[in-house]
Amino acid sequence: MLPLATLWRIARRDLATRIRGLRLLAVCLFLGVATLAAIGSLTSGITSELEARGQTILGGDVEFSLPQREATPEEMAGFHRVGTPSATVRMRAMANAPGGDALLSELKAIDGAYPLYGALRLENGVRKGRPPAGSIWIGKDLASRLDLKVGGSVKFGEKTFRIDGIIAEEPDRLGEGFTLGPVAIIGLPDLPATQLIQPGSLYESKYRVRLPGSANPEAVGKALTAEFPEAGWDITDRSNGAPGTRRFIERMGQFLSLVGLAALVIAGIGVGNGVASYLAGKRPGLATLKVLGADSATVLRIYGLQILAVAAVSILAGLIVGAVAPLAIGAIAGDVLPVRPGFALYPLPLAVSAAYGLLIAVAFALPPLAATKHVPAAGLYRATVDRAARIDRPALVAVALALVAIVALAVGTAREPLFALGFIGAAIGLLLILVGLGWLVRRTASRLPRPKRPLFRLALANLHRPGAATGALVVALGLGLTLFVTLAAIQTSITAEIARTVPQRAPSFFVLDVPRDAATQFRGMVTKAASDAQINMIPALRGSVTEFRGQRVDELAELPEGAWVLRGDRGLTYSPALPNGSELVSGQWWAADYKGPPLVSVEEEVAASLGLKIGDTLSVNVLGVEVQAKVASLRTVQWDNFGLNYVLVFSPGTFDAAPHNMVATVAVDPKAEVELARSIPRAFPSASLIAVRDVVSQVTTLLTQMSQAIAAAASIAILAGIAVLIGAIAASRERRVYDSVILKLLGATRGQILGAQAMEYAVLAAILAVLALGLGLIAARYVVVSLFDFTFAPDPFIVGATLLGGAGLSFLIGIAGSWPLLSAKPAQALRSL
Repeated sequence: MLPLATLWRIARRDLATRIRGLRLLAVCLFLGVATLAAIGSLTSGITSELEARGQTILGGDVEFSLPQREATPEEMAGFHRVGTPSATVRMRAMANAPGGDALLSELKAIDGAYPLYGALRLENGVRKGRPPAGSIWIGKDLASRLDLKVGGSVKFGEKTFRIDGIIAEEPDRLGEGFTLGPVAIIGLPDLPATQLIQPGSLYESKYRVRLPGSANPEAVGKALTAEFPEAGWDITDRSNGAPGTRRFIERMGQFLSLVGLAALVIAGIGVGNGVASYLAGKRPGLATLKVLGADSATVLRIYGLQILAVAAVSILAGLIVGAVAPLAIGAIAGDVLPVRPGFALYPLPLAVSAAYGLLIAVAFALPPLAATKHVPAAGLYRATVDRAARIDRPALVAVALALVAIVALAVGTAREPLFALGFIGAAIGLLLILVGLGWLVRRTASRLPRPKRPLFRLALANLHRPGAATGALVVALGLGLTLFVTLAAIQTSITAEIARTVPQRAPSFFVLDVPRDAATQFRGMVTKAASDAQINMIPALRGSVTEFRGQRVDELAELPEGAWVLRGDRGLTYSPALPNGSELVSGQWWAADYKGPPLVSVEEEVAASLGLKIGDTLSVNVLGVEVQAKVASLRTVQWDNFGLNYVLVFSPGTFDAAPHNMVATVAVDPKAEVELARSIPRAFPSASLIAVRDVVSQVTTLLTQMSQAIAAAASIAILAGIAVLIGAIAASRERRVYDSVILKLLGATRGQILGAQAMEYAVLAAILAVLALGLGLIAARYVVVSLFDFTFAPDPFIVGATLLGGAGLSFLIGIAGSWPLLSAKPAQALRSL
């Protein structure tokens, strides 16, 4: 056996003379690896930035959040004992401009210690502590939408404030979570003067604590919870200052990574086609080496080194692009991201991407390479007409191990292994379906009667003759068209959900904190403005789940999958009748005049995540009081109608002793909307008015950004599919040159040759369009229903137009790839065969 240095010298010299044939291999690997590395690096960059800025984002080392109450003196003493606390109170409130306009805002009252970490920056400088007495700092959006300026005034509740500055940067903004309005900040001593906090008002008190350097935030939280077991607070520490944002980024990153992996697998087919095409062009060299005495193993090593070298360069280039991609994405879409990632190398996503690229190269390049191992020199010279040699068992074992390693790597690095396994299974299933269809097309074409017209007979023969690229073309065209349909169906379903479904069924306003003793007055005001107004009003409280089925939530090492209801406090209500938009699936609803022990009705999916059944117990903490109820029924809820519905609905009388207010939805015509937007905040200063169109706008923006991210990742898969198509055409180039020359010698014109190939591509495109329509709609339905939890409603016209456009594009690519064959000169081509 020749030394490795000698083998590499031969491989390098041969590669230098004709590297062109491996460009498809390089492009496919580069696209796939760069996509995976970019997605992994961006996800790691954002999560690392969240961790690095955890104290600033949270506002402290540990946070204690209390719904609808402030900390007691004993609890405050506990906070002071472990560190330096800072208190804030946050609520939704209406900002009233001097001219009468009003806008929903997030009112935040802070103490003199705020912020414990970071800095609050106004447009006129950095501030520490609370605003001056009687003054307020407002967000840019609030100033812009109500035409407010520094030195002017704005009213919250019963208190008019002087505007002391415009907020440029709020250090703990991300940790506050989702908001429905721009922020406004006042001092805690000014909060009572607003009279916004009344018995039952919806607000949240947060106590951030700065700990000594040696203190463990988790241990501090557990110790204070043990000291005050009835406090009912939610604890967050600096390691995860924005848990909702982090979960969203990680899950979206996993989904996009799987899409990128699918793109890389698709590119792998292009790798196989590219290697097959390259080796077909190297046939004389392969035969010459064998004639000169090189054994099959030596030839295999020489060309294996060539392929490995090109693959390594392509993977390295993809890693470089993927590593710097977060910088480019941050510059282009920095405002869309929760935090802008800094530049850093993240070894794990880069290593995983490199491993994927190498395994894909092995899995798809080895079969055509190994096929030459057992073909003798004479067979290589006759490879144009002879079938390729079969792959031996060691090569098959190596390919199988590479594929198993790809699956194991994908599942092992996934946040949700079962989801990743299902996604990979679906991708493998799609490939198997397309491979089977390719075999079926060849077999069916070989058994059909031969058409009388020569052109049709030639087109039919192209589908099943020896060496036909039908299988590769079916896979390439099928993947591309399926992706086109999937993207079109996802985009149009999301658009339909937002643009058509929501506005038709949504109310005009949500109104929070309507005083319970003023409910009749509220109804009268609304019906006076619009006699046909639709009003739905129910009690509203906040509380956190503390126990279910005898399990204490604070004692769980890990929350059950899908048990989001256990994170933080939840909206609670009670009702004598089944709420609108709900439907019982098991159990019974209580009587309207029920007076017995507390009962609760639980949304079906939440009950399943908690393992709750009829008769089980569930406890909630409301204002420091724990209430235990028995599960009386399970129900489904229509969440997409923007109506009033809650995961947990209790029986009447459960919370009679707890102070609470009402929440209402109001549906009126546009003219009455304008009048009520002004009159309700004036008549009910403590109430908050939420315009549904503003909520829809925010949701639309978020979902559009998510669908654009999916489209961007999937577009790489489409590019890979196009590369596969080009590779399939290139792999059959030698065969088609031979056919073209023979047909020309027999008197065929260029138009006849091109027409036969056009018929071949047209038949394949027509067959695959039908299959792609079905498979693409199934894949899109899974994404829309499972990922977004939307109704699947694709636009038939757009999906159909996209499918026809994709089929037309594939057809044109096929014809464009065939055009150079018509220029082959018979004498030159025959000498090269």
